[in-house]
Amino acid sequence: MTQPDPQTGSDPANSGGDFHVFDTTLRDGAQMEGLRYSVADKLAVAELLDELGADYIEGGWPGAIPSDTEFFARAAEELNFKHAKLVAFGMTRRAHSSAAEDPGFQALLDSRAPVLCLVAKSDMRHVEQALKTTAEENLAMIADSVRTGREHDRQVFIDCEHFFDGFRHDPEYATLVVRTALEAGAEAVVLCDTNGGRIPSDITEAVTELRRRLEAVLPRERVRLGMHAQNDTGCAVANTLAAVQAGVMHVQGTANGYGERPGNANLFSVIANLETKLGMKVLPDGGLEQLTRISHAIAEIANMIPDEHAPYTGHAAFAHKAGIHASAIKADPALYNHVDPTVVGNDMRILVTEMAGRASVELKGRELGIDLSGDKEALDRITKRVKELESKGWSFEAADASFELLVRDEVEGGLPRPFKLDTYRVIVDHDPNGATVAEATVRLDINGEHGEAVEHRIATAQGNGPVNALDAALRSALAARHPRLAELTLSDFKVRILAGSKGTDAVTRVLISMSDGEAEWTTVGVAPNLIEASWNALADGLAYGLNRRKPSKS
Repeated sequence: MTQPDPQTGSDPANSGGDFHVFDTTLRDGAQMEGLRYSVADKLAVAELLDELGADYIEGGWPGAIPSDTEFFARAAEELNFKHAKLVAFGMTRRAHSSAAEDPGFQALLDSRAPVLCLVAKSDMRHVEQALKTTAEENLAMIADSVRTGREHDRQVFIDCEHFFDGFRHDPEYATLVVRTALEAGAEAVVLCDTNGGRIPSDITEAVTELRRRLEAVLPRERVRLGMHAQNDTGCAVANTLAAVQAGVMHVQGTANGYGERPGNANLFSVIANLETKLGMKVLPDGGLEQLTRISHAIAEIANMIPDEHAPYTGHAAFAHKAGIHASAIKADPALYNHVDPTVVGNDMRILVTEMAGRASVELKGRELGIDLSGDKEALDRITKRVKELESKGWSFEAADASFELLVRDEVEGGLPRPFKLDTYRVIVDHDPNGATVAEATVRLDINGEHGEAVEHRIATAQGNGPVNALDAALRSALAARHPRLAELTLSDFKVRILAGSKGTDAVTRVLISMSDGEAEWTTVGVAPNLIEASWNALADGLAYGLNRRKPSKS
């Protein structure tokens, strides 16, 4: 658990005591449509969240979900957290029974998790219509469950489901639910915007009024509240921050905002805002700078594409496209960055497009290790060339390798090209059984170390499509002189038909990403047909990769 910085800029209630960062990626986040974790995935995610410095990691619902039961069994043997505590989620005991005899509650204890998080009804309408019990019995269920958990040496949190709806409908009863849980010994009572329908002003008003009511009957230090926000209004992060500023000491959220419907509060955005905007120290030293890495790593484990536009952690979070931005950034990066990107482990990027001016080109060149500051003529030529190509459909903002090749062509005479194409031909056969085979033949001059032609080669290869066949034929022709080709793999291939073009006459843009195991780069090709556009991107990608470092000598 971490201590708030005294300079929080938030409610004085946050000036003392422990503040909780509670992650529910593996429980509430796992309810996201299309997302499914294996037990091994969940163990890996839990380790990453512990590295980040989360205080509590909610692992799932043992006893109710078999894979969660397995997860807790393995976690007890395999996980050795340096910072976090593992949390088992479940419900308060059933009506008209006892927690000690409730099988569901016993499963939580059997999980060996040191912390329990129990969901309870705080909206009188849900008590009567969903639980089909009385207001008094619901309070008894909460108190008995908290006390039983404490008797078994567990920390207990209570999640008040539908709290804000319930507080608006019947504030006296919703307040009594929270008070009952606190008096029974709950570590904190979490106020849940379960339907995600609230906006920040609603949260501020409700939390402020709830605290006023509770502090009239309980010592202030015992009024420990938390916030759990769904994102149905797009306000989950803002609602969480509003709750903190109104006095809550516990925030719940998920990695990258994963969760049911539009998701949960993005815990990474919450953490970054708490630390950089409210001045609260909520992660251990070094945790905040791991935010981007861990965000992307969890996305990969979840088999989700990282959100490029996510605040703080997205690839585009500190990317600048407009020329006027670049001119200001050249003078001082802080003029157009709300925080230093390195604080959260991210980087600033300059995008070179038809909107670019010379400042953008100069900064991008500097980013790629090319100093253009003293060559105004080269800057003018490159800027003009970029604008011309972009107007024809080329896109350099996602193709740094193509941009670097263009710049080096202008200022250094270009990188040595491993070959010069004479001609290529592609044939696609479709047989009566439905099988399709593509065959490509390339004729080219193979160049030496300094770009001089040393050999003429013809090579033919087959592939499962025309681009695959061209790639195979090109590699076959070059392999003997350039053995490093074996290290270069195609990692992504994107095709787009450009706006303003119609039918089979459409202009095609292709982006190809390659990797050598150490770095990844992207090149772009544009042409009236798919094969030519692909060839342009493929040839540049291989040329860039072979020049990225010198081949090892045998």
